[in-house]
Amino acid sequence: MNQMAPCRLILLIFVLSFLVSSLNASEGDADPIYKACLEECEKSGCVGEKCFQHCKFSSDGKPIDGPWYLQEPLYQKWKQWDCRTDCQYHCMITREEQREKLGNKPIKYHGKWPFQRVYGIQVRTEPVAVAFSALSLAVQFHGWLSFFILLNYKLPLRPDKKTYYEYTCLWHIYAILAMNFWFWSAIFHSRDVELTEKLDYSSAVALVGYSLILAILRVFDLRDEASRVMVAAPLVAFVTTHILYLNFYKLDYGLNMKVCMAMGVAQLLIWGIWAGITSHPSRWKVWLFVVWGSLVVFLEILDFPPYKGFVDAHALWHAVSIPLTYFCWSFVQDDAEFRTSTLLKKIK
Repeated sequence: MNQMAPCRLILLIFVLSFLVSSLNASEGDADPIYKACLEECEKSGCVGEKCFQHCKFSSDGKPIDGPWYLQEPLYQKWKQWDCRTDCQYHCMITREEQREKLGNKPIKYHGKWPFQRVYGIQVRTEPVAVAFSALSLAVQFHGWLSFFILLNYKLPLRPDKKTYYEYTCLWHIYAILAMNFWFWSAIFHSRDVELTEKLDYSSAVALVGYSLILAILRVFDLRDEASRVMVAAPLVAFVTTHILYLNFYKLDYGLNMKVCMAMGVAQLLIWGIWAGITSHPSRWKVWLFVVWGSLVVFLEILDFPPYKGFVDAHALWHAVSIPLTYFCWSFVQDDAEFRTSTLLKKIK
């Protein structure tokens, strides 16, 4: 196998990611039938025969009297639905049913594919992605816990009870950032509001940025504090600035995609080149991680309508990220054993 082939694949995916344009408007938003439905719904509070408690109208068009908490049971308030979101959802579903009967393919509304609502789970995002995010969180926690047990209870410790593995703290930080990302990913795909969207994007940027830092530190075997700070400081500054930009200036999806893609591809290239020249006994796991990671990046770029209203490319991205997490922690544990064994041999 040509060792440069995966690197060429990664570069091709990187180029494709910048050719994919992000449009602010969607075809569904301009659909005259959808727009008419939305306008009528916001006036009457109904789509066809279905009316909504959020809209302050009864089925006969008269305003509903009474305090706000009578509009909806309190235990359902976590969904934060309002008149507009209910109107958007049901007008979208109604319009898509009409289009399907005419043999037309699904189109996007408000920048997102039409997804089915499941037990109150987010309209216009992926219910399946919620399940995959939760599963990724569980796999991430299991990987980190296995790593922790390996270091503290299976491998020998230094006389001061510290581990021999020089990257212990760095991987613990990675685990915290990764679990934080998957947690907010599940929350965001359950309910897409401004707060959850910003938390999801911010945690993703933080994780990808830190993963790049960790890749550089491990691949170049930087163990002294001065070298680590010199590498980490500019990247931390860049990631922090980008997060502040997203949260307080403009939540630019296209820019954020390019930034995350650039940092993600960079770390895949670093790991891939290192796997080609190192004699590490578990380098094949790094190759597996790089190739599988390239598939993950490709699915993030790919875009197609949700199958049966539930599974699209982004949902598949969440699915294939699960084994990627397993590959990552499997290598980390092997690396801890390998480095510990190497250091003990030097001491003896």
